[in-house]
Amino acid sequence: MNIKIRLTILSFFQFFVWGAWLITIATYFFTNNMGSGAQFGAIFSTLALSSLFMPALTGIIADKWMNAERLYGILHILYGAVLLYIPQVKDADTLYYVIFIAMIFYMPTISLSNSISYTILKKNAFDVVKVFPPIRVWGTIGFIVAMWTTNLTDSKANTNQFLIGGVAAILLGIYAFTLPKCPPQRSIAKDASIFEQLGLNAFKLFAKYKMALFFIFSMFLGAALQLTNMYGDTFLDDFKKVPEYGPESFVVKYSTIIMSISQISETVFILTIPFFLRKFGIKKVMLFSMIAWVLRFGLFAYGNPADGLWMIILSCIVYGMAFDFFNISGSLFVETTTDSSIRSSAQGLFMMMTNGVGAFLGSKVSGYLIDKYFTVNGGDKDWHNIWLAFAAYAAVIAVLFLVLFKHKHNPKELETVHH
Repeated sequence: MNIKIRLTILSFFQFFVWGAWLITIATYFFTNNMGSGAQFGAIFSTLALSSLFMPALTGIIADKWMNAERLYGILHILYGAVLLYIPQVKDADTLYYVIFIAMIFYMPTISLSNSISYTILKKNAFDVVKVFPPIRVWGTIGFIVAMWTTNLTDSKANTNQFLIGGVAAILLGIYAFTLPKCPPQRSIAKDASIFEQLGLNAFKLFAKYKMALFFIFSMFLGAALQLTNMYGDTFLDDFKKVPEYGPESFVVKYSTIIMSISQISETVFILTIPFFLRKFGIKKVMLFSMIAWVLRFGLFAYGNPADGLWMIILSCIVYGMAFDFFNISGSLFVETTTDSSIRSSAQGLFMMMTNGVGAFLGSKVSGYLIDKYFTVNGGDKDWHNIWLAFAAYAAVIAVLFLVLFKHKHNPKELETVHH
């Protein structure tokens, strides 16, 4: 089979096995009254906790001791097995530990799938910069297909979502063993300290005002990203409690499919990034992302399944810009402003600040605040004010970024990325 098709299958299932439950676990958790908002925030924060240490550890294993495709296969089989166990879990505290273990196995596979693709493409003399993005887009498509599968099989409020993800993950793990070998690069110097091996030497970037600011804003935006993943689907599903819409409303029945417009929009906005970066520069593109977050939350605050449906859909379209413009332009900013000797570590640090520290704080703090200030009569959530509070948060970050972050647009600096 053509090598590009084989890597496309890898990319598709890498995100299918996550999308099957990530967006709908809140609907499952709250529909079955498994616990409080704070408990759910803690469960969701396990994604962030495992992102703090697992990718670095597995990166060292793949660099030194074990073929990357084998390590990847083993991690997916273990992840799938843990997902298959979830139907036995009946309380929030146990669910916390089970999801945590699942995330310890899953989170490092995201960066491993990239490095496996890069290794195999380079071995086959492909231009990675040109060939990889169209392969990676299939990952987002896999995520969307998984969301649709969960929704159309009526699995968003029960444990079938974990079974769909679990079976697919085990099959993906087995498939990984058939991929071309990616032996350890042993790229880490023999005498490298554990500090260097874990990529911690990138922390010295915090000594530079501009980089420190960039990483702090990355953390705040990482928190914003968690909020829609955590609460988007359950927010739409909750319209079933409003008499004029009810459980038969299109938005309630197909909440996950509507949420998937966000991911569809992501695939479109990825393609516009080179144009926006050349025209406006990194600072403005990142600012557009923050304004898009304000719109994402603000439109949710005023949207409803009837005359406000356009707001919900527009919010999902805007999400593509909010997500891509920060994540991808941020990664390019790191690429163009750091020394090549610590570039991989700096990218790891960027991931750690957004998907690790930021996501952890976003999950925990939002769970606590929603419980304390936005939960009304008997556990219902005041979604209008929840989204307005999130929109205000994003607006404050945008203004601070505009004022504090100084960066002159130089179209030449981006050319170094393309060549």
